[in-house]
Amino acid sequence: MGRLTVGALRVLLAVVFAGTVFVQAGMVWTLISGNDPEDGSMPLTPLRVLTIVGMVAVQVVLVCVWRLVAMVRRGNVFSHAAFRYVDGVIGAITSASLVWFAVTAVNAPGQHDDPGVSVIMAGVGVGILGVALIVLVLRTLLTQAVARDTEAARLRAELDDVI
Repeated sequence: MGRLTVGALRVLLAVVFAGTVFVQAGMVWTLISGNDPEDGSMPLTPLRVLTIVGMVAVQVVLVCVWRLVAMVRRGNVFSHAAFRYVDGVIGAITSASLVWFAVTAVNAPGQHDDPGVSVIMAGVGVGILGVALIVLVLRTLLTQAVARDTEAARLRAELDDVI
């Protein structure tokens, strides 16, 4: 991975992380200050809490991807240390899908006139869960790559002993 690509990705990750912190701070401030413009038509307080939790899931993914990019840059991504970060990404994406399903459940009572919105929102939650499954498949590929890398190192060591 090139220097420019790594730099651009890190800038993007930092900007998104800062954005999530900004959103969380705004939600926390609204909840604490009591300046909630909630008029009773929609349960905004649970949605704000779910937003804060959802942003934590996004932040976990961002930190894990940052660490994986650092491992790629150093050339040691095909190691057992990478599994911790990949597992973090899988867990955070799964959590984000559960948060989205909760948002859908909180939003559903207000959708009497158009229940299709809730169905679409549930479909988005399934899509988010699908991303977690894709990352799980990629984790399996990483497992195979680490096993082959370990086997290659063992064979190289045997060959060095023979020579």
